[in-house]
Amino acid sequence: MDNRGINSRQWAARTAAAVAAAAVLVTGAAWQGSAADATTSAPQATATTAPQSIAGGRDSYADIVQVVAPAVVTIRTEGRARVAPTQFRGGDQEDMLRRFFGEQFGPGQRMPPMGKQRGLGSGVVVTADGYILTNHHVIDNAEDIRVELTDGRTFTANLVGSDKPSDLALLKIDATDLTALPPGNSDTVKVGDVVLAVGNPLGIGQTVTMGIISAKGRSTAATDGSYEDFLQTDAPINHGNSGGALVSTKGELVGINSQIISPSNGNIGIGFAIPANMARHVMEDLRKDGRVRRSQLGVTVQPMTSDMAEALGLTQVAGAIVSSVTPGSAADRAGVERGDIIRSFNNQAVQDTNALRNRVADATPGSKATVVVVRDGTERTLSVTLDEADASKSARATDGSGADDTSALGVAVAPLTPEVAARTGLSRDARGVVIQQVNPDGRAADAGLQPGDVILEVNRQPVHDVDGLRSALHSAPERPTLLLVHRAERGQVYLTVRPAA
Repeated sequence: MDNRGINSRQWAARTAAAVAAAAVLVTGAAWQGSAADATTSAPQATATTAPQSIAGGRDSYADIVQVVAPAVVTIRTEGRARVAPTQFRGGDQEDMLRRFFGEQFGPGQRMPPMGKQRGLGSGVVVTADGYILTNHHVIDNAEDIRVELTDGRTFTANLVGSDKPSDLALLKIDATDLTALPPGNSDTVKVGDVVLAVGNPLGIGQTVTMGIISAKGRSTAATDGSYEDFLQTDAPINHGNSGGALVSTKGELVGINSQIISPSNGNIGIGFAIPANMARHVMEDLRKDGRVRRSQLGVTVQPMTSDMAEALGLTQVAGAIVSSVTPGSAADRAGVERGDIIRSFNNQAVQDTNALRNRVADATPGSKATVVVVRDGTERTLSVTLDEADASKSARATDGSGADDTSALGVAVAPLTPEVAARTGLSRDARGVVIQQVNPDGRAADAGLQPGDVILEVNRQPVHDVDGLRSALHSAPERPTLLLVHRAERGQVYLTVRPAA
């Protein structure tokens, strides 16, 4: 037995029978013979006798569940409740606490002790020697973590490592010969595939629900949005399912259940699971180093829109447009420039910023990658040696939301002074025009431009003064205008202003 868990050959042997049986039943192959055959082989129904069921005629995932279920565990946590640092500090709040706790709670005194906070979630045994994947939010702030197996045994778990950006954590219990469910290949999953969600919703005990893959590559922004690449499913998921397994009808772990979206705080058929490929990367790094190592390009990117593509003379709306390049970064060393459209990374097409960010992050820091960009309508291939990402300074992706002659555009602008440039985070010698007013009914407002924005470029050409802005706006009045805008505390983004009607 590989001490890292069940290898692919062992797992295939264990699940082959279950998967084959389920596949036959799902496709309907078990229902053989004509209606006439069924009539002659089964007793005739009467008013008082129910018809006999056809032997083996069962539409069921029971054989898959029987194999998978022992690898899904319940996780119970206990920790001290936390209070925000600014909560109950000074003024009326302090007076309120004195009324409840007496004069011992006064200026400079410690907060009264908080009670215990208990949590419930699920996890997946991924190796036979006791490594378990779950969600970061399941064990966050836990002082004691208990793992309950389906055979009734309970273990105290040690936290190997946790990764908030991906919402994953790795636990270890002192056990051997466990039923394990190693992460499969989530890239092979397709929208419409049937999946099963296994976990302990609301603490009622292990529960299996069924649905389909509703979408791939989702980002909910429920966390900081750093490395979200969710599989969306309508398989019912509720509180307590977090950290549980999302499995295919092949008995393969394709995701770790993580989030739901619901106005009622309960299942409405919109659930999200972390793809197994991302979970494998995080698991391996946490097991080896106790932290996750990710790569970065050193760019700020935003999604392409149809208006941007038209402004740039492109026929294809795909890829991610680079709105800034960090000096000295991997992208800068490789020759990536602001305004480049990144079309592929390591021979994989880039459909949006989320896909690009996750593919870069999954690559090994220090490794070489191939980046295909479109610049001035020409495709170029660049070789990039990736940097290791600093978790506190991750590359950002923006949504570009956020705006003729300048009066026709709907803005009033003024030359950029050194003082204004410094206040907005630009160098004092930066050139451009600063927006002073925006007509709320104008095209600029529709594009998202705001007072205080600094226009640096129009249609990829630098703008140094108000006359330069007017000239650039008149150069292609029939097409959307692509603006490079600097916004304080946000950096540089591209915005498009549609032509006048």
